[in-house]
Amino acid sequence: MKRHFIKTRIIYLAFFTSVLAFAQKDFQGKAYYESKTAVDMSSFGGSDMSEERRNQIADRMRSRLEKTFVLTFNQSESFYKEEEKLETSGGGNRWGAMMSSFTGGPQYKNVKSNLLLQEQEFFGKQFLIKDSLPKFNWKMEAETKQIGQYTCFKATATKTVDAVDFTSFRRPPNDDETETPTTKEIQIVAWYTMQIPVSLGPDDYWGLPGLILEVNADRTTMYCSKIILNPEEKDVIVMPSKGKEITREAYTSIVKKKTEEMRQSFRNGGGGGRR
Repeated sequence: MKRHFIKTRIIYLAFFTSVLAFAQKDFQGKAYYESKTAVDMSSFGGSDMSEERRNQIADRMRSRLEKTFVLTFNQSESFYKEEEKLETSGGGNRWGAMMSSFTGGPQYKNVKSNLLLQEQEFFGKQFLIKDSLPKFNWKMEAETKQIGQYTCFKATATKTVDAVDFTSFRRPPNDDETETPTTKEIQIVAWYTMQIPVSLGPDDYWGLPGLILEVNADRTTMYCSKIILNPEEKDVIVMPSKGKEITREAYTSIVKKKTEEMRQSFRNGGGGGRR
């Protein structure tokens, strides 16, 4: 017990020292995140799809779902976007366009004004999603681990999400099957460091007393591979503005409708990914 108390005091001393170091007005940092998503292909496309075809789709999805993102942040704002890279072979076909529609676009968060803005292209249409920051009821855990040079603390939460994301794609139920639920609850495990005392993180995650360096949510893992603090050339953190302004709820309805169309296509043997 005494040892734990001493360790806690040392950690909090490091935290308050970090707060002073990061209090400068022009502070900025960059964090690079590798994102990977495991794809459940157990019922993908229905029983009419061959094993070879299912494996082809799984390989394409995995390659499309392994991405690098950059989070540019200061004390209260962040801008999160996919790192630009050369397009690989086959990126311009129908499959590439479809996967791009299910990938999150550039995102801005402001913890002071409780604002989230995200540019999102979906099947050729451009939207600007405007919403409040999502609320996470974080539970602080005692477990710690080292990520690079940073001591990280564990926090957990549950999140109700719409079961329409492409990474958990399901075939429609048969007549004798239970209807697929429209929402599901997932467990989130986050690792944050108080050595960088900003309440931000990758994607729409935030709300902890330090930068989130790793997130495990459902089948997706995002982990920080590199951090640059106070780079010589600072970026301007801009608010996205391109696209038709829409709420998250309204955008989700559009995605649901399109996803149902795609499910029917896969069920009927269309495959959705032929060139």
